[in-house]
Amino acid sequence: MAESISSVSPVDGSIVAKRAVASKKHVTATFAAARAAQRDWAALSLAERAAYCSKAVDAMLAMKDDIVPELAWCMGRPVRYGAGELRGFEERARHMIAIAPQALDRLTPTPKDGFERYITREPLGVVFTVAPWNYPYLTTVNSVIPALMAGNSVVLKHASHTLLVAERFQKAFDKAGLPKGVFQHLVLNHQQTGDVISGGLVNAVCFTGSVEGGRVMERAAAGRFLHVGLELGGKDPAYVRPDADMAHAIENLVDGSFFNSGQSCCGIERIYVHKDVWKPFIDGFVELTRSYVLGSPLEEATTLGPMIKADAAAFVRKQVAAATRAGARAHIDPKHFPADRKGTPYMAPQVLTGVNHQMSVMRDESFGPVVGIMKVSGDEEAITLMNDSPYGLTAAIWSADAKAATAIGQRLETGTVFMNRCDYLDPALAWTGVKDTGRGATLSTVGYEMLTRPKSFHLRTKT
Repeated sequence: MAESISSVSPVDGSIVAKRAVASKKHVTATFAAARAAQRDWAALSLAERAAYCSKAVDAMLAMKDDIVPELAWCMGRPVRYGAGELRGFEERARHMIAIAPQALDRLTPTPKDGFERYITREPLGVVFTVAPWNYPYLTTVNSVIPALMAGNSVVLKHASHTLLVAERFQKAFDKAGLPKGVFQHLVLNHQQTGDVISGGLVNAVCFTGSVEGGRVMERAAAGRFLHVGLELGGKDPAYVRPDADMAHAIENLVDGSFFNSGQSCCGIERIYVHKDVWKPFIDGFVELTRSYVLGSPLEEATTLGPMIKADAAAFVRKQVAAATRAGARAHIDPKHFPADRKGTPYMAPQVLTGVNHQMSVMRDESFGPVVGIMKVSGDEEAITLMNDSPYGLTAAIWSADAKAATAIGQRLETGTVFMNRCDYLDPALAWTGVKDTGRGATLSTVGYEMLTRPKSFHLRTKT
């Protein structure tokens, strides 16, 4: 019997979709078609490529009424928030289409008599996007649209929980009339994914996932001289200074900690609060957290859906239990959230104080609805603790003093520094990380540099 992959719903454990894994013959044919189609695709004008991509965005948005409940079933996102993912998808896609002429324009150095000199941006060839389930449209669009705009062809492999997302992308591009072979998707197991990379079938890999998954990608690409873009784990910190707008900080940091059940690469997982505002911050944070409604993501009243699977919830529960055994205080009684049930993906949010950096909950990525909060004496202590992590995706500073926030941000080991906001991607800025969070960048003009190669022209016009 042929191997298959199932998308299992965190809502009730039912199978949302089941698809056969691609055969070796189909994989080979897919990448051959991608390589053949890429040449003609790259020969089109930028305006022509933009027209196809814009039509695909329109086609995707037209599926909103089906996509929102589908997301709830596939990965537990409450339906009240489902449309937000598509708004973000559109914002990023439209922005990357709009800036393509600037990002891909030739670079011309200072004129030199007797010479014409310039640098062009050439497509890499076939781009292989390996996308995760937690923000399945947003993470995918980060590489797919700019890769296509740059003249590459794309093959998408999506996570097992969100197999249907890959099919939605295919439908959108097919509806747009994209030439055959320019965008395709495959259902692959882990071994096949590695074989695609190590087998020389692609020119670039764009991966979003775990640190270990990133290591697997790098090992598979060894010796192939591929571009490998990796957006991996995070343990993103926030620092609340005494001059912060407390109500604004509390509201946004609670949302940044628990949106998507805490399953966000750039979600807030640890918070450092200045001692002068410790009590009002903690009181307000706990009170707002208690107002969340845990339940079925298919119900409009639900503000906190299930985690992706029971094992993921069990890991976070173990972190909480270990922290409390070591002296941490848990401020949320799970009994106030009737839907919280051990052995299931449904987990109540948790706020911990009395934590330290010897605890897993402050050190290891939780990727769930828990946040640890520590009291600090000032900026120096906050900077030291924020940098005390193997990860570096984003860091958020809450303050009325932009000059102070900038000075702190310059010393933080992170890819993005926020002031008075968190858990957000601005498509005009590079999305990147440091340390174990990965390498490379998506979005902005910098993202286009990751999906192209420079080609220099040195033309002597006088002899």
